[in-house]
Amino acid sequence: MKSNLILLSILCVSLFSCVKKDDPIDANASSNAKVTFSNFVGSQPLTLQTKWYNNANGDSFKVNVYKYYITNVKLVKSDASVYAENESYHLINEADVNSHSFVMANVPEGSYTSISFLIGVDSARNTSGAQTGALDPINGMFWTWNSGYIMAKFEGVSPQSTSMDKSVVYHLGGFSGPNNVLRTVTLTFPTTMIVKKGTTPNVHIDGDVAEWFSFPNVIDFAQKPLLMTPGKDLVNIAENYKDAVAECIDFERELRSNGF
Repeated sequence: MKSNLILLSILCVSLFSCVKKDDPIDANASSNAKVTFSNFVGSQPLTLQTKWYNNANGDSFKVNVYKYYITNVKLVKSDASVYAENESYHLINEADVNSHSFVMANVPEGSYTSISFLIGVDSARNTSGAQTGALDPINGMFWTWNSGYIMAKFEGVSPQSTSMDKSVVYHLGGFSGPNNVLRTVTLTFPTTMIVKKGTTPNVHIDGDVAEWFSFPNVIDFAQKPLLMTPGKDLVNIAENYKDAVAECIDFERELRSNGF
């Protein structure tokens, strides 16, 4: 699972469903499944604009803006068949609590073992110009018709920053060649998720902002306070998130933190 990319270091996955395991499943029926993203900095819930945190380099920072795209979401059944969400483009914006969850509609009934998704916007949509919905430029995540979308955005401040206003700004973009920051994440569920008509199971995924700046590429705010152009530096940050996914899928922790 170790590869490169982006924004969230997804630390933990959990499932919640009220479906009884012995309820019959109708292969011709469908229901909904909910996906919820919660952002943390280490073990602390992310709080915008007011709370101070520390990165792996020892730099302190506050987060003012935190957004990222989750797209091309798929659920994999125990028989290896795949349900792919239609028009699967979601912008997670920490400042908008309504954006933290989305519902996948018309999911076939059955037992599901994993979820996969793309962090960022696929190359086809990047080369189609500005669009609507989650991909609307009004969301502040579109660069230009040539450069495409910002896959993930971090903006904050740090006393260690060498920018004039002490800002720290990272806009991750690039969808082709060596500058490609798009990565597919696949997470195996700790227990089987049952989708059945009349219920909505909930997949919880935690993301750790601190992993933007951690292993394998420690980021020094004094050396690189502003990164907003596709290139190796942004790919390095992308590697940090994806590596965290491979390191921790903690079902029990997520169960407790969500009160289940």
